[in-house]
Amino acid sequence: MGEAETPSFEMTWSSTTSSGYCSQEDSDSELEQYFTARTSLARRPRRDQDEPVEWETPDLSQAEIEQKIKDYNGQINSNLFMSLNKDGSYTGFIKVQLKLVRPVSVPSSKKPPSLQDARKGLGRGTAVRRRTSFYLPKDAVKHLHVLSRTRASEVIEALLRKFLVVDDPRKFALFERAERHGQVYFRKLSDDEQPLRLRLLAGPSEKALSFILKENDSGEVNWNAFSMPELHNFLRILQREEEEHLRQILQKYSRCRQKIQEALHACPLG
Repeated sequence: MGEAETPSFEMTWSSTTSSGYCSQEDSDSELEQYFTARTSLARRPRRDQDEPVEWETPDLSQAEIEQKIKDYNGQINSNLFMSLNKDGSYTGFIKVQLKLVRPVSVPSSKKPPSLQDARKGLGRGTAVRRRTSFYLPKDAVKHLHVLSRTRASEVIEALLRKFLVVDDPRKFALFERAERHGQVYFRKLSDDEQPLRLRLLAGPSEKALSFILKENDSGEVNWNAFSMPELHNFLRILQREEEEHLRQILQKYSRCRQKIQEALHACPLG
């Protein structure tokens, strides 16, 4: 049980959906589409608004934790048991469903530089900077073996490491989903919350509680989470949008001014 001091992450793959790749060299137009789509969606009212819900997370005594673990293990129909450690912590499994609608970034395959690249002075540094856009399988499911003190932020980081995702973890968030009285409720977990503890309190029922990894789409854009190429691309998009808006405004006032002048010429003198 001494190994419990180091959080462990064991994941199982349970999706057969294929994934798509595209080169970062051809991604400027795609980044523009994703940015435009995101801003458009941000302005669009949601029909299915996620309703916030607060879970009760009481502090449990050691005896209560032991009893809850026994009750939990007696209700599951698999070998994904929870185990109590000598130090009072416990380990177990949580299932996370991935619901990502945008691609993630992974490193391109690091092939050794060719002779032509070497002559041009292109070495390993150039290859490392290349990235590939990758669509994770839709509705993929991961089982993670975690400690009771493993935080939500660590779960996100572990999921990203599994797929070699190089995007900033702050672009993603872990959500709770629960069904109550025919209604579905969502809540975004804070970085310091402990998913396994929430799993134990809710029991093994997926309707009572399940975990979902989604994009961290809050009202404000966290620009610090984007890379320099992405930020430069966004600036170009904003400049083009600004120029287009200015052109439309100038045309509008020019037409209005022309109509006023035509009306003045049409008025009889005196």
